Amino acid sequence: MYAMQYEITLPADYSMDVIRKRVAERGHLTDGFEGLGLKAYLVRERGADGSPVNQYAPFYLWDDTGGMNRFLWGGGGFDGIVASFGRPEVRHWTGVAFRTGPDAAGEPRAAVRRTVRLPAGADPAGVVPAAAEALEERARRAGVHSTALAVDPTRWELVEFTLHTDEPAAPTDPDTALYRVLHLSRPHFAELPLGRQW
Repeated sequence: MYAMQYEITLPADYSMDVIRKRVAERGHLTDGFEGLGLKAYLVRERGADGSPVNQYAPFYLWDDTGGMNRFLWGGGGFDGIVASFGRPEVRHWTGVAFRTGPDAAGEPRAAVRRTVRLPAGADPAGVVPAAAEALEERARRAGVHSTALAVDPTRWELVEFTLHTDEPAAPTDPDTALYRVLHLSRPHFAELPLGRQW
């Protein structure tokens, strides 16, 4: 499993209805994308849910990195993002763990992404397994569709990503972002490996 996200921050007076229309018209194009576990079409609106920005920020879980490559530079759709918004920085993380929640059959309304930097000198052999254990607990909560944990070993940064069918609490720290889900593509959702991935 491989996680990926790009964040397109838009002007403060930008109408997010433009993004809603874009997703309504194009979101289905990834509903059958080969190698894609899931793509959550996410937005944040300035002044809503504690967000300081307008942002379009799709999040992906890939079952196959070949699919990710096809999407980014093989004519699989990223060229449309580049044409509309310029080329954004694409963050990517190695998958550590994934679980479905009690509401995996439902439609997620919101997503929470939390980023955690490992302290200098912290041994990842202790921190990463502990975070994977926390994922197991998170996956059992009511309202959870699915949850993933991934790591960037260049920055030594953990990313926790959870899809919710209910209304999660607004974030209280700057390393946590709450998004609204406009559409969820999940062509190979059932093929994402469950549990720890080592």
